[in-house]
Amino acid sequence: MATPVRTRDGGSALSRSASRRSQGEVPFRYASTGAGILLLAIMAAIAVFLVVEAIPALQANKGSFFTTLTWEPNSSQSFGIAALAFGTLISATLALIMAVPVAVGVALFISHYAPRRMAGILGYVIDLLAAVPSVVYGLWGVVFLVPFMQGPSEFLHEYLGFIPLFGGDIVTGRSMLTASIVLAVMILPIIAAISREVFLQVPRMHEEAALALGATRWEVIKTAVLPFGRPGVISASMLGLGRAMGETIAVALIFPATFGISLEILTPQGNSIAANIANGFGEATPIGRGALIASGLVLFIITLLVNMGARMIIARRKEYSGAAA
Repeated sequence: MATPVRTRDGGSALSRSASRRSQGEVPFRYASTGAGILLLAIMAAIAVFLVVEAIPALQANKGSFFTTLTWEPNSSQSFGIAALAFGTLISATLALIMAVPVAVGVALFISHYAPRRMAGILGYVIDLLAAVPSVVYGLWGVVFLVPFMQGPSEFLHEYLGFIPLFGGDIVTGRSMLTASIVLAVMILPIIAAISREVFLQVPRMHEEAALALGATRWEVIKTAVLPFGRPGVISASMLGLGRAMGETIAVALIFPATFGISLEILTPQGNSIAANIANGFGEATPIGRGALIASGLVLFIITLLVNMGARMIIARRKEYSGAAA
């Protein structure tokens, strides 16, 4: 049995080391607890502000806030969130469907296929794209993508028009599909960067064990890398979904700002909560501003529900939920 080391003042070196650790842990515990409480307080303050500012407009609303398709709070004081919520969810979902497979493929290529030097360059480019302002993507969408999508939209409508998504009487490049593509390009670097870091954390022993059993590189990825990284990919996808739902300027420049519910993504219609707030806040009356704040409250709740769902999914993997907590 090892004997405690004695110091000059007669105390135990082990006890003095434990005392120093406890002295450092107590302030850190209070600081971290205070930071968590402060974050919850800020979120609660935002929710209270949105509710208080939205109540007068909701009381003056002559329509049903959850089912009315029109948005006329400045004139007839009749408005509803149904069309805006539908457009927000559809555009963000389409963007996620397009972005996630590409982002995961890019992350796997950088982490397991690309040479080290190329992987470093590609990783830097991905991180750089994630930092590009959204207005730049919006201008790119208006100047380049809207005219470019006219041809592909007509092709999809001609040959796949029997599918409700590609149906409609008028086909244009300024549509829900174009806005979703811009959103997909915006969230792709975020999902790819986070997925790349998750894939790089796969235990080397797992991959070597699969290789020792005769697995090919793709089988290693399928059996060792993807199962380990699935919670991280889900978390990255939910982060990208939140970014897509809350995007303002990029979609405001592309959406035709109509109010209606339709699954036809090639027609000139569509809008979102964030884009409607950006387009209408400057000229809104007091009731109109309250209505816009009420729509912001709905977006706030939707985002919270998405994040809560992501946390529940990640918590199913105990070995990863501890790192994510």
